[in-house]
Amino acid sequence: MKKKISVFIMILCLVLCTASCGSEDETAKYQVYYLDMDETSILGVDYEITASEDNPSEVVDELIAAMKMPPDVTGYRATIPEKVEVINHSESGYLLTLNFNSAYYEMDKTEEILVRAAIVKTISQVKEFSYISFTVDSSPLLTKEGTVVGSMNADSFIENPGEQINTSQEVTLTLYFADETGTHLVKKNRVVHYSTNISLEKLVMEQLIYGTGSNDVKATVPSVSKLINISVADGICYVSLDDNFKNNLNTELTEQVILYSIVNSLTSLPGVDKVQISINGDTSGKLMYNYDLSVMYEPDESLVLSENALETEAEAEEVQ
Repeated sequence: MKKKISVFIMILCLVLCTASCGSEDETAKYQVYYLDMDETSILGVDYEITASEDNPSEVVDELIAAMKMPPDVTGYRATIPEKVEVINHSESGYLLTLNFNSAYYEMDKTEEILVRAAIVKTISQVKEFSYISFTVDSSPLLTKEGTVVGSMNADSFIENPGEQINTSQEVTLTLYFADETGTHLVKKNRVVHYSTNISLEKLVMEQLIYGTGSNDVKATVPSVSKLINISVADGICYVSLDDNFKNNLNTELTEQVILYSIVNSLTSLPGVDKVQISINGDTSGKLMYNYDLSVMYEPDESLVLSENALETEAEAEEVQ
């Protein structure tokens, strides 16, 4: 009997040890990305977080601190240059905004792209944040050409076999936002650097979620929205957004403006003629009050303000 008990205890200890080892393996591990000395590539180095994952803000702080320190890898340097500081960061739903000091703009173009790629690839591993945006002294990050960079994720950059990172292409998107009254649309062109493994349809929706980047128009898609899926078939773009989209719509905007901001923006792309919006894949119900989700909508240019109308609206605001 004693022998059986001893065997049972041994087995129990083995099971507990195995379970313990298994849980250790399940400890959240990240990769922190660093730049090589020649500024031609980035490298991911395994990193184990000590901050509680229940506090994603602390995890972000720890990852930023890690990127400020040089790695224990020959030939690689700290990701974030010594003079560049993350002043603060803020959360808005699935979007995390990192606010840098003005020294960020002292980097040359090649270094900046690599630094940006390394930071985004590192921070986007925090599951609470699907998109990362950069600001410098609280203003949206601009490229060397003066265009707004917009929100990014790990897919915004291409990894070549040699771990070299490059933004692959530049595209001018036509986006529609709300005017100051919330009753009309304003057409804005935005130059975006993007990776070929991202569809233009997804890029458009990410930019609408990111927002306006200016004060003269209003965002139509809540920044807390998450794009679940987007696809195109037979000229119809199917857009699935999560509950945060519908639950946080700006009631100061008309339902029509919100709908056609998305529809007009997506149908400005080649191959997209109509748009159907769903919430978590569900097309029953309405967007807000009047527009059925089950309908496939064509663009409506009648809502778009002309240049003359915009000037008149601006003059009216100045008088007020």
